Amino acid sequence: MSNTAVTLSNEDIADYLQRSEKLRDSDLSRIKRMQEETPDVSFVSMLNRLGAVSDKDIAEALGDLLALPIVERDQYPTEAVLDGAISFRFLKESSSIPLDQQEDKVVLAMADPLDQHVVDAVRIATGKTVEVCIGTLSDIDEAINQISGLDSSKMDQIVDQVNVDEISDDELDHLKDLASEAPVIRLVNLIIQRAAEQGASDIHIEPFEGNLKVRYRIDGVLQEVESPPRQFAAAIISRIKIMAKLNIAERRLPQDGRIRNRIQGREYDMRISTVPTMHGESVVMRLLNQESVVLDFKALGFQQADHEKFVHALKQPHGMILLTGPTGSGKTTTLYTALSLLNEPHRKIITVEDPVEYQLEGINQIQAKASIGLTFANALRSIVRQDPDVIMVGEMRDLETAEICVQSALTGHLVLSTLHTNDSVSSVTRLMEMGVEDYLLTSTLNAVIAQRLVRVLCDECKTKTETPLKVKEELGSNASFDYMYVPEGCEACHHTGYNGRISIIEMLLVTDEIRKLILEHADASALAGAAMQQGMRTMYQDGLQKVAQGITSLEEILRVTQDS
Repeated sequence: MSNTAVTLSNEDIADYLQRSEKLRDSDLSRIKRMQEETPDVSFVSMLNRLGAVSDKDIAEALGDLLALPIVERDQYPTEAVLDGAISFRFLKESSSIPLDQQEDKVVLAMADPLDQHVVDAVRIATGKTVEVCIGTLSDIDEAINQISGLDSSKMDQIVDQVNVDEISDDELDHLKDLASEAPVIRLVNLIIQRAAEQGASDIHIEPFEGNLKVRYRIDGVLQEVESPPRQFAAAIISRIKIMAKLNIAERRLPQDGRIRNRIQGREYDMRISTVPTMHGESVVMRLLNQESVVLDFKALGFQQADHEKFVHALKQPHGMILLTGPTGSGKTTTLYTALSLLNEPHRKIITVEDPVEYQLEGINQIQAKASIGLTFANALRSIVRQDPDVIMVGEMRDLETAEICVQSALTGHLVLSTLHTNDSVSSVTRLMEMGVEDYLLTSTLNAVIAQRLVRVLCDECKTKTETPLKVKEELGSNASFDYMYVPEGCEACHHTGYNGRISIIEMLLVTDEIRKLILEHADASALAGAAMQQGMRTMYQDGLQKVAQGITSLEEILRVTQDS
């Protein structure tokens, strides 16, 4: 496109985004109403401003509709291209940036390529034709900030708009007013938006004596990010508590809440937890992207053999299947994947969870709430009277819950649940230590799966290296494993070397031999030895297979399994 007006209607853009399931009807109606109130703001600018659709999805839609190239992050200039000809203020307000200039033309990246006024202004200012390409709003803003050397970060710009002194906990009315002001609202939205953009699972907001720390858990690892000044702590935490419908006057006791929000065009369910600390309340926000959960065993990290064994166990008409691992090891996602496989019209499935993380169509999900007496055990007693075929219990926390699960499995139900143990065989000994009788366990337990999450190497920057001899020996049959990959770090993975996570699996199938050992009260090492003779791979061995496949790194497997 060069200097010529483009004929593309708002309806064309909206239709494209709706067909690609990026824009909801309710958001489109809201945008139309706001455009009636502010007709000078373009449709594309309104999409970006309201966050109804991510700026990346907007750029891709415009690129397809206009047949224009999309600028990648590393293609932006590090120095001003038209030094002095166009002000940074104009570029900032118009969300555009020159990428290159030649003798007769200027290449201009724009978040809204339909804004002909900007194209005309650049043409008049330079006396050259303008070739337009498309950039995302966030990339253009970042590039302008970098080359101007004058502009502060977006967070600094918001902070500069309000003068906040340290607020005493006693000034409750002032705190409520401040938490409802536009700059504080934008500050909290920015913290959440950045976390969503970087794929964080949790946001930690922690006040200390001299500063406020914001950290994101990305691919299971905490990373410190840009934080607002300490004096904003009370206002930010109060804003989050207002959003979660928590009591902002109560700062001495922990509180839990929930926020449903649409960020960058995607639906998020946020779990909020606050606890009092020495220097104020610490807040953790868990981000659950309702649209990104992948309910597919292979995508979760199940190798073909383990996948087939697990599906076979799930097809048994009754019995008990347990998943084990620490908090944050992906147990719930694996359980939901199993339920989605079992979810057929002829089966009634009921779950009792704390909390219900994802809502599954066609499955009856119960939220446990101990404060009103709705514990796992109490809920289970009612569930068995609801004529279910499959029961999922969020966690076996005590003997009472474990005994009801065992009785349910004995009476013809398929029961799925989780435990907190280090490996699969330890689950058997843990249940017996809790008080579950050995003969009941052998009659009901079908399989135990232990899992951990390991980070996946970034495809853009992973580097090949020679495989250590010790690792080759441990893999044995895989003699072709001469090379493996190590993390390097690039823009695409935020310089971590990793992008995403995948499970490493250990699956114990309860065979007749294992049942015999359980009745003999054999210890975990004897059970593990027998299981490995029957073909069970440990999590470490499964991890080495994924290292051999170039999925993850050896150091990541060692970090998670603590094996040497």
